[in-house]
Amino acid sequence: MDLSTGKPIEITDKKLFDEYFHKYPPETSEFTFTNLFMWRNYYNFLFMEFKAHLILFSNGYLKKRKKPINSDSKDYLYFFPPIGSSPDKIIIELFENLGNIEVHRVPEDICEKLTENEKFNNLNLVCLEDRNNWDYVYNKDEILNLAGNKYRQNRRWLQKFLSNYNYDFKLLKENVIEKCKELQLEWCLLKACTEDESLEAEQEAIYEALNNFSTLGFSGGLLCVDDKCAAYTFGEMLNESTLIIHIEKAHAEYEGSYQAINNFFLKNCCVDTLYVNREQDLGIEGLRRAKESYKPLNMVKKSIIYKKV
Repeated sequence: MDLSTGKPIEITDKKLFDEYFHKYPPETSEFTFTNLFMWRNYYNFLFMEFKAHLILFSNGYLKKRKKPINSDSKDYLYFFPPIGSSPDKIIIELFENLGNIEVHRVPEDICEKLTENEKFNNLNLVCLEDRNNWDYVYNKDEILNLAGNKYRQNRRWLQKFLSNYNYDFKLLKENVIEKCKELQLEWCLLKACTEDESLEAEQEAIYEALNNFSTLGFSGGLLCVDDKCAAYTFGEMLNESTLIIHIEKAHAEYEGSYQAINNFFLKNCCVDTLYVNREQDLGIEGLRRAKESYKPLNMVKKSIIYKKV
């Protein structure tokens, strides 16, 4: 396996990635081209094809952003699960041929296959649950209609917005992209993004997506109050039955704006979807509370595979 053939992700690679995702429909939020493209600089992703699988890895992520699990070494490589027919077999081959590696965001079904493989134990490998990166998946109709006692608080916030503001919702088009950027910049100033590396990286990723809106082909919505932007969101179909929400931002000045942008977007976009994946909470307490408040139908569990030393 020659990793030197790996190359950075470019916008022109969309067709190749989409072909793999069409053939092997993903369940985890990481695997859309939009997501990989917008975060490519943060992770320093490289990709290559190997034995009819798409391999994504980073030489720099475990040097600059995150420490390896059981080592202070700076020489570890960071991988995502291979995309193809037998990702478990390719992961075993990665560990057989490469020394210091970790494979992140590995879904439960791949971990189960791996642990059934004799080589998994022979290589002294471990699947470590990565709770902070589990995806929240919801029944679309439930979080749209917010019926019943369990959604009482979300329903109240939505009603506050609908009752208190003169609002206008638009689906995302090129002519409102700049409005989304304006709101994102204002949101970032309020949150002091320049003092938080993760928020600053998110800001860059959002701009990468918005600047390539037409080519990437995702969907989104913009919610304004008296011509001032209150919230925006964007996402796309992850697989045949699941819509994934990549980004959702709202201005704290408008009570219920988060509930409102979610409601309007689900009413007006991807109306036939059955489920909504709202990605992970990254271990952020406030984000976890917000995602749990919508009562997920299930969690897409993910793990880190590493070698015990």
